[in-house]
Amino acid sequence: MNTTALLSIKDLSLGFKTGKQTNQVLHSIDFNIMQNEIVGVVGESGSGKSVTNLAVLGLLPKRITEITSGNILFEGSDLLQLADNELQKIRGNKISMIFQEPMSSLNPSMRCGKQVTEILLRHTNLSKKAAKEETLKLFNQVKLPRPEAAFKAYPHEISGGQKQRVMIAMAIACKPKLLIADEPTTALDVTVQKEIILLLKELQQQTEMSILFISHDLSLVSEIADRVIVMYRGKIIEQGSAKTIFNDPKEDYTKALIYARPSTSERLAKLPTVSDFLKGNALAKPVSRAERELEHEKIYSKTPLLEIKNATKEYYSKVSFFGKTETLKAVNEVSFKIYEGETLGLVGESGCGKSTLGNLILQLDKTTSGAIFYKGKDLTLLSSKELRTLRKDIQIIFQDPYSSLNPRLTVGRSITEAMQVHKLYKSSEERKAEALKLLQEVGLLPEHYDRYPQEFSGGQRQRIGIARTIAVRPKFIVCDESVSALDISVQAQVLNLLNTLKTSYGFTYLFISHDLAVVKYISDRLLVMRNGRFEETGEADTVYENPQSDYTKALIEAIPKGI
Repeated sequence: MNTTALLSIKDLSLGFKTGKQTNQVLHSIDFNIMQNEIVGVVGESGSGKSVTNLAVLGLLPKRITEITSGNILFEGSDLLQLADNELQKIRGNKISMIFQEPMSSLNPSMRCGKQVTEILLRHTNLSKKAAKEETLKLFNQVKLPRPEAAFKAYPHEISGGQKQRVMIAMAIACKPKLLIADEPTTALDVTVQKEIILLLKELQQQTEMSILFISHDLSLVSEIADRVIVMYRGKIIEQGSAKTIFNDPKEDYTKALIYARPSTSERLAKLPTVSDFLKGNALAKPVSRAERELEHEKIYSKTPLLEIKNATKEYYSKVSFFGKTETLKAVNEVSFKIYEGETLGLVGESGCGKSTLGNLILQLDKTTSGAIFYKGKDLTLLSSKELRTLRKDIQIIFQDPYSSLNPRLTVGRSITEAMQVHKLYKSSEERKAEALKLLQEVGLLPEHYDRYPQEFSGGQRQRIGIARTIAVRPKFIVCDESVSALDISVQAQVLNLLNTLKTSYGFTYLFISHDLAVVKYISDRLLVMRNGRFEETGEADTVYENPQSDYTKALIEAIPKGI
């Protein structure tokens, strides 16, 4: 590794102006990135990770950003002193960035291929034909299935994992000297995540570029980074080699980040949160196999709440205007039962049919064939009026808490609106009282009732989403990737909350996720899905400890283990 610093951030302090006040968010940030080095930055939401990196690229809003001290030196030039046109020559060319949320980063009205060729045409001397060829090479390099089809597809026509690969292709198109990867694998399958980590390491070795890898997952960072920086409340509290930080952390906060992830070796009754660790609270006791078996005897002695029989969902697409129609079986003759009080985990990679199956149960999409029975009634045969009545019983907690909340409605209005639609409680005063009670149950405060979604962090928004979901007293809840975009510590809080609510309200969950460690922790049973079918089913711990399918083994193997 070269000992020359490619990027030096020196004594950087900045804040955001609100009226006459400035809210300080970074305090004397100081670190270097050497040439041909991978540096990981870890910390929770609000720790200052993304703000630091947006400052490097000059992407913070100038009107409200106040830099009180510091320099950002890239190849000797202070980026803070450069004019906009000079920064534009560096962005995407010498310094590139992979953003966390590809759907909001990609242009929805442009085909994926054109978005990459546009960058090549802007920063290189390639012809249109050569730019297209280079884009297809990049799509191959980031292991996009059917690169030609992806080139012509719009972002909404491909999966989340595939969109992230397009973003990575865009970022590496001009062979940058520094690649900033801001939570680039947060919403990806563990197998895809592993491939992306290996891909970034391989690209780094080939091109000798430096990478600044931002994540809340210390285990994941340990698999890619040479050095690790730990941030907390706008400060760097610890930094050192990945091996030292992971195996011998000095700060309690760093230790807390390591412990907050669900353990793959033991099952705790309650996940330790960062707050628990910092307060010195005793860790919850492990749940014994005998305790679990006793609980499962109670659950599985009941009549199934929901039963799916040979459910199939087909989608059709034309290869060309005059071409033949292609059929894709997103869900292919699946059958299973869910029992009252159970958490059934549904795991698999993007495109395997998990969310489609969830949508079929929710009747947001119709089955091509097969039946879905809820309390003995076939949902596929219900009228629109009957379905509207059923919506109260079957609810969903979405993956993205921000896009699922109306930004024009206050938190209180979002929660009480659902109650009003289903004619719950006699007056608006009663509905407000219940909403305030629910906010406290999900760990929020009464004063949050009159605030808007944009005033909250991601973890808080997810809690609001959960409060809105349980406001109508459902029996069955589909959790569709409901913790995948959250910090490790916030994820632990939400998983604990879901378990607490399950006990107090008697909920039944279908928990859909690509993260096998999370699904294993929260589930009673596991369904492993691949290409629209089930690869393996069984008690969660048993499937994890003794997987029968090669595919399940690959999913388990891909979980970041740390050093």
